[in-house]
Amino acid sequence: MDIIPEIKNRFTPTSLIPEPVDPKALQRILDAGRLAPSAKNRQPWRFILIQKPQTKARLREACFEDEKVENAPAIVAICTTNTEYRMPNSHLSWPIDLTFAASFMVIQAQHEGLSTIIYSSFHEDDVRQILTVPHSMRVLLLLLIGKSSENKSGPHDRLRKERVISEEHW
Repeated sequence: MDIIPEIKNRFTPTSLIPEPVDPKALQRILDAGRLAPSAKNRQPWRFILIQKPQTKARLREACFEDEKVENAPAIVAICTTNTEYRMPNSHLSWPIDLTFAASFMVIQAQHEGLSTIIYSSFHEDDVRQILTVPHSMRVLLLLLIGKSSENKSGPHDRLRKERVISEEHW
């Protein structure tokens, strides 16, 4: 199984086509996030699937009135259930753990022939209130999922390997 082509062909579209996404594909995408690795296997996440127009309209307000939020067929709010755990290197684990989960969802969406927009421009307190996220929990990002009318397959503007990969030392 070679997933490099799917990774290479993934891009962030400027918007998504507002047509429903196959519910089975959405469940596979959510499952990919659920199966992601996490520090000490704590799995500190909760994924909230949003598809109702009225909820998406309220989220648009919390996202600086960005219409792509309201037009996205599906949105997954990626939230933490544990904000306190620090790994032995002293870093909080939840932002890293949730990023792994989001990455797995993005790759699964690409495999499903869907596009994603990783969205972090929002008023977190407003999003938490709209989605009834408990006060002690955090919303890291929103993952907008759907089909794109754009076709940007092929190589993307990425740094050369020599610039970002080294062996044994910096």
